[in-house]
Amino acid sequence: MKKFLLAGVALSAFIAGPAMAADLPVRGPVYKGPPPVVTYFSWTGCYVGGHVGGLWVQKDWSVGAGDPFFAPGQAFGSHDANGWLGGAQVGCNYQVGGWVFGIQGDYAWTDASGSGADALNSAAFFPGSTISSNVKGLSSVTGRVGYAWDRFLGYVKGGGAWEQDEYTAVSGPFTGTASQTRSGWTVGVGGEYAFTNNFTGFIEYNYYGFGEKSVTLVNGFGGVYDVVNIKEDKSVVKIGVNWKFGKGPVVANY
Repeated sequence: MKKFLLAGVALSAFIAGPAMAADLPVRGPVYKGPPPVVTYFSWTGCYVGGHVGGLWVQKDWSVGAGDPFFAPGQAFGSHDANGWLGGAQVGCNYQVGGWVFGIQGDYAWTDASGSGADALNSAAFFPGSTISSNVKGLSSVTGRVGYAWDRFLGYVKGGGAWEQDEYTAVSGPFTGTASQTRSGWTVGVGGEYAFTNNFTGFIEYNYYGFGEKSVTLVNGFGGVYDVVNIKEDKSVVKIGVNWKFGKGPVVANY
């Protein structure tokens, strides 16, 4: 009798087990949401733009070799030639991580002028003789290296520079004139911010070194007025905007 009872209990448990399991809720797979998406600005691409600013330059005039009236090396005098400038620029950038490498060419029109006393001609010929300089144009081709914090880019730059100058000297009834294109170098530092994916604004300071160059001033009769060595150092501050072409924001998953 006991054997039949034990067998019945075992059979009941065997039948009830699957039935109870069938009544338990079935848990499906657990899905997690997608990781957050973060976008950051890419400086890669080419751009065109414009700028305005101010120019400050010191011109040091001295007697050059071959002057018909004075010994070389004597100082005619010095003066500042300051003024405004406005121009355009074009360039391209390439971003690697946070680093941004670029090249840029720019040209600015200007009318920075100044004058001073001509000490040598005043003492030797006509008191009140003057010398003056007028900067008409400034251009450069530079490489840029910077580091980007998303939409802000800080950078340094350096390269070659060119300048168009006009010179005038007046001594009594006589006037000597000359024009010259000078070549030199430039270095600068600046910051640029991307207001939209295509529109950026910048401010920068540039120093220009053009060394000492010789120029011959010609009088109204076609003769030599003076041979002059002119040395200059120049500072330029400018603000501007650029329109950027190329890639938009880069999308990164974290």
